[in-house]
Amino acid sequence: MKVTQDLLADVAEVLLTEEQIAGKVAELGQRISADYAGRELTLVSVLKGSLPFMADLMRRISLPLRIDLMEVSSYGGTGTESSGLVRILKDLSAPIEGRDVLLVEDIIDTGLTLNYLIRYLKGKNPRSIKVCSLLDKPARRLVEIPIDYVGFEIPDAFVVGYGLDFGEVYRNLRFVGVLRPEAYES
Repeated sequence: MKVTQDLLADVAEVLLTEEQIAGKVAELGQRISADYAGRELTLVSVLKGSLPFMADLMRRISLPLRIDLMEVSSYGGTGTESSGLVRILKDLSAPIEGRDVLLVEDIIDTGLTLNYLIRYLKGKNPRSIKVCSLLDKPARRLVEIPIDYVGFEIPDAFVVGYGLDFGEVYRNLRFVGVLRPEAYES
């Protein structure tokens, strides 16, 4: 991997602007607030990519909520393709039994990781579990996943920014952009 000092030079095109993302996060926050009115919600962020999304989303939800963090690994050899094997690197720090849980994801592509996580979390007996993802990439779906709240459907391209990375770089971009192939092909 060769990353230039100018992160913007590695981006072929801006797919979603900072303003588009902010507008969609506000809309999702309103919908979630209405859907869970009168209840307390637990947001579970899947580290590291969904952290910026969850931080912005939780500030747009107008009801009592708790947050928790999980870290999983499903990427193998190339770093651009999911291996399908999921390892939990950091589990929840509090029980979710009897709680309404909203699993917050940055992107859903194959669905393999999310399918595993939903089954795993259901084993902890939450009252309900739903999924909110900023990005949905259905062209790569291998497992059908119920996505209750979707920000944007995107084409089959390798994207970075707003938490999404390649080799732990580009997460700090304020937009979602398509990474130039030269940045990830050796």
